[in-house]
Order: sequence, then structure tokens, then C-alpha cells
Amino acid sequence: MGEKQNQPFQLSFNASLKVDFQGSRVTSDGGLILVRELDERLGLGELIERYLTDSRRGKNTQLPIADLLRQSVYSRLAGYEDVNDAQHLSQDPTFRLIGSEKIWERGAALTSTLQSFETELLTQEGNLNGLTLINRELIAKAEAVDSPQRVVLDMDSTEIPVYGQQEHSAYNGHFESTCYHPLLVFNREGDCLAAKLRPGNVHSAEDWEELLLPEIERQQKLGKEVVFRADAAFAKPEIYEALEERDVKYAIRIPANDSLERDIAELLPRPVGRPSHKPVVWYKSFLYQAASWKTARRVVAKVEFHLGELFPRVGFIVTNLETDSRAVVRFYNKRGTAEQWIKEGKQAVKMTRLSCHRFRSNEVRLWLSVIAYNLGNLWRRWAVPRRIGNWSLTSLQQRLVKTGGRLVKHARYYWLLLAEGHLSRRLFGSMLRMIAALPLPDG
Repeated sequence: MGEKQNQPFQLSFNASLKVDFQGSRVTSDGGLILVRELDERLGLGELIERYLTDSRRGKNTQLPIADLLRQSVYSRLAGYEDVNDAQHLSQDPTFRLIGSEKIWERGAALTSTLQSFETELLTQEGNLNGLTLINRELIAKAEAVDSPQRVVLDMDSTEIPVYGQQEHSAYNGHFESTCYHPLLVFNREGDCLAAKLRPGNVHSAEDWEELLLPEIERQQKLGKEVVFRADAAFAKPEIYEALEERDVKYAIRIPANDSLERDIAELLPRPVGRPSHKPVVWYKSFLYQAASWKTARRVVAKVEFHLGELFPRVGFIVTNLETDSRAVVRFYNKRGTAEQWIKEGKQAVKMTRLSCHRFRSNEVRLWLSVIAYNLGNLWRRWAVPRRIGNWSLTSLQQRLVKTGGRLVKHARYYWLLLAEGHLSRRLFGSMLRMIAALPLPDG
């Protein structure tokens, strides 16, 4: 019986065709080998050893903690939603080869092992904090190479819906769903610098100082100018004051009110004459002091008249930037890229897959997704040719990561034979050379 099970299948419509299933030899994620090369160049293994503590004992330590973390991060980068996929990924050639030699023959972690790793080992206070430090150290290496002297920070919150009895989940009236409501900080290059998982019913700006102020201090210690932008949810006087005390420039949208509209009353009437097919846009800059403000601040108004619309579109931005009004609005509008990065995090690395009951376990899973996102973003920035450097992480995942291959073992080495599609031999070699040429600092 066992012999028949191991024999290839024969199909009646084509007698010369045989079909066999060899999951331990065939992979669909061959492109991850390139990310593993970048991970080695970045020194991720050393960061894991430095910041994570392995409290396991006995046979539980058969798989090194670095292998387990890489399996968790890389499975997200390849688009797998959670540890339920670990069963078949444990024998996948790519997931075996990205780890240490210990798992080349025996295979990667199974579902139960990976589940215990994420929900027990990493939820320890020191290890959860270690994940944040690993993420920040990875970004620090990138900043040492190509970060400009002017750092732009974007802060935003988002919705992560939940569909069970997850701890601290709550109904959010703005999103009209039961969810978590995490807060995230990005830089202009799309790196996620900080993240915090919060209950679903908190205000969008809750805990802003916990994430923003340490990042401002870190950047200013490096001698960099910091600029901050955010939407109207962060229009709070305590935020303005904290930024002004630290000499940080900012552009933050504020909600319209009757007082603000009175200051631009001359711009609100529709222009006389035939409506223009192109939007008519007017700007105005003025000083304004709300009742809760201790001082007057500059506000920039933008008024747009669109063909077929009865009323103008009006927006206000409070700022201490000294550029002209048009430049302030243009700078603020680039904040929309942060929303795009959040969307990439949700779609490409499954940031929304927080299905554990315990809040702490979901915090760990959010950070694993953040590390996967940043690793993918650094790959896009540093190791992808310019002609495809504008691809989204989802495109990189589907076109480069999802590359089929077959593993062949020889006496002294392994052959990973990759299918040539989007990831061609020439492109693979080009990316390897780009990774090898990275001028990364030691430590």
C-alpha cells in the first residue's frame, strides 16, 4: 500500500504524463531568498540575539529563536495570514533554507511550535519590547545610509476589524465596526518607525506623545530637522505646543468652523462668469486663535470651486512653516502617502490578522507584521532596480516573491532551481549585487 502511495499518478488523457506531489522539493516563494540576503546584510540575526531572550528549556529549544522569528516574519512577507499555514510551510524548501542549518533537513516549525512562540515566548515583556527595538535598529541602519537632513514624520491611525471576542476590542462609531485602533508613525521613505495597538474605542490621537516625542528626540540628537504632519484628528493645542517647544515645524489640518470661514468670507462666493472646466483654487494665510489656544497661529486656507458643484471645497491647515500658502498645502497633501503605506501593510503583510484572544498576543502579531513590512520596504528601496522601484509591496510579493522553484540536494550543496518569470536571472543577479554593495555601518 505504501509503495502505491509513493508512485506518481498517471492520467488517462495523456499516457506519457505523470503527476507527483513533492512539497519538500518544490516551493512557490523562491523570491524570499533575496530578502534573506538583505536580512543578512542588515544583521537581523545579531539584532535577534541582542534583543530577544529565549526562556525555553529542554527539547523546546531544538529550533533557534532566530529561525522562529524569521519564519513568522517571512511568512507574512510572502502573504500567509497566520500560523495555520505553518504546517505545509514547514517542509517548503525556501522556508527551510532561510533558516539555520538545523532546519535544512528536519524542516521549519509546525503550527503548534510557531503558535507557542508568538503567543507565549514573544509576549513576555522583555521580548515584546525587543521587537520594537529590532524594528527601530533596522530603520536606524537605513537612516545611516540614505536619510536626508530633513526628516518628515507622518502620524495616522487606522482600523483593524475583529470578528470574535478579542480582549480590548470595542465598537468604533467612526469606522462603524468592532475593531482595534492602532496608531502608527512613518517617515517620508515609507518606513514604519513606531506602532501601538490600542482598544477600538479610543480617540485617534490617544497616546500620540508616547510614539511621537521619543522619535523627535532621536532624530534631533542626530542633528536633523524634524517636520510633522497629520490630519484633523491631531488638531490639539497640546500637540502644537509640544512641537513648538521642540522647534519642530508642522502642518496639521483643522476642522472648519464659523470663525475660520468668516476670515475667508471674501473667497467663498462663486466666481462671476461662465464656470471653468478646471477647478478654480484660491489660497489665503492669516493668524487665528481658537478659544483653547494660548497664542495665535498661522492658518492656511484653500478654497476650490469645481464644475457642477454648488458649494466650494474648503480646507484649513494650521502651521508654523514659513513657506507660501500653496507650498504649505502641497506639503500637507503628501501626507496621503502614509495612508497608502498603511494600506500596503494591511494587504501585503496581513497587518489586520489579529485573531488571538489576548491583547498582548495581538500586539506581538502587529509588530511581526510591522517588521515584515519594513523588511519588504527596505528591499524595495535598496535592492530593486529603479524601473520597478515604484511597485507596491503587493506587486513585489506577487511578481518576485511568488517565484516557483525546485530544490535539488547534492553531497556538498543545494541547488534551488527557480522558474524564470518576472524574477529573471538577470534581475536576480542585479539585486544580489545591489545588496552586496550596500554601505551599511557595523553594529
